[in-house]
Amino acid sequence: MKKRYTIIFLALTIASVGCRKYVEIDQLSTRTLKYTSDYRYIMNNNNVLEGTFSYPILSGDDTEINDPTRQNTLGDILGNVYSWAGKYTTETQNDSDWDRQYKIIYTCNEVLEGVLSSADGADAEKQKIYAEALVHRAYAYLVLVNMYGKQYNSSTAGTDLGVPMLTTSNLYTKLNRAPVAQVYAAILKDLKTSISHLPALPDYNVRPAKVSAYALLAKTYLNMRDFGNASLYADSSLVLQNTLLDLKSYESSTSTMPVRLNNPEVMLSKISNVVYTAISVNNDLLTAMGPTDLRYKLFTDARSRFGTQFSAAFTGRASCKYLINEFVILNGPSVPEMMLIKAECLARAGNTNAAMAQVNNLRIKRFTAANYIPLNASDAGDALRIVIAEKRKEFLGTGIRWFDQKRLNLDVEYAQVKTRSFKSIDYTLQPNSNRYLYPIGDKYILLNPELEQNPR
Repeated sequence: MKKRYTIIFLALTIASVGCRKYVEIDQLSTRTLKYTSDYRYIMNNNNVLEGTFSYPILSGDDTEINDPTRQNTLGDILGNVYSWAGKYTTETQNDSDWDRQYKIIYTCNEVLEGVLSSADGADAEKQKIYAEALVHRAYAYLVLVNMYGKQYNSSTAGTDLGVPMLTTSNLYTKLNRAPVAQVYAAILKDLKTSISHLPALPDYNVRPAKVSAYALLAKTYLNMRDFGNASLYADSSLVLQNTLLDLKSYESSTSTMPVRLNNPEVMLSKISNVVYTAISVNNDLLTAMGPTDLRYKLFTDARSRFGTQFSAAFTGRASCKYLINEFVILNGPSVPEMMLIKAECLARAGNTNAAMAQVNNLRIKRFTAANYIPLNASDAGDALRIVIAEKRKEFLGTGIRWFDQKRLNLDVEYAQVKTRSFKSIDYTLQPNSNRYLYPIGDKYILLNPELEQNPR
């Protein structure tokens, strides 16, 4: 039997958990990955595969933590994230967002290597499991390249550093960073390959389906500034799934609001895995929303909403959507996101009326009938501004804003200087600053010297 060593690989603990308990040959009291059902069990591990990111929740400008006591409760790593520091972790600390995505990639790679040749099982089921793994892997790389790599720019993506591309479960693979263009090409390939073997809609929204792949293709092309393809794939996803929750139905009580597995807006359930309790919302954003917006009323609240378990006081309002029925933050692809991607693409194409129709079709579900006022745009540029503002409101507290903030730096109008104060020190984030690239953990570079650090 080939001997397994416990290796620190990207600080993953995979070698001692999950799939790493299996070896290549059958042994007494040891189970190898052999049957199609074995691979299905792995792909049912939502504790691993459903996870996404958490640091962007603190980085984005929809978050504003001004109270000194609450700032002190962040600790060193999260304080560094919030202040856009030069480094986030020490040589002995792990980067939880990095670890989480590479654990997903490792898990998917094991499935992709073996499921098609697994014993028994129908070929269609094998192909479906294979396709699901492709989608999860593609999403993980989309998160990673947008956190740790430069924003996709067609003129420089061929040389800009992305992230290590791991396509096997070999723990000894070198971790040289692939160019951003190569990472994006791999994402597109995985998603497009998956589509023919997936059902239109999933039996459970934690499993990828065609609608999930289409939605992720729309997100990928949006980040590539290929607005034509982003628009087409947003359409493809919305043809399959387009139901919106009507927040008017929950104004008097949120107790009947569906949990994520029953939420008709969710195209692929992905959650942050970490909840930063009572994270204060930016005051400018709260003002822009106003108290008649049901997202303001239902998903943000004052100190009293959060109970005595959160000892640090704060002024203003904090995000509280995760307190409704289940303690999770949803940040996977959804119907509202696809509608707003479609609206952005329409606005960029000069189709002002169609863009605003998308925005108003969403907004009408976010206000009571008495308070709803349709928005109008004077031109395509005004429509784009409205779309971007609406997206910030719709996804406050999820971390999605950070990725939009980063990509919009390539638009002169939206390349804005960001400032915040943390522990009596003022911090500034310039448009296209290297601080938009999350630093690679020093621990990983010490273990893998070929892993190049981001400029700071």
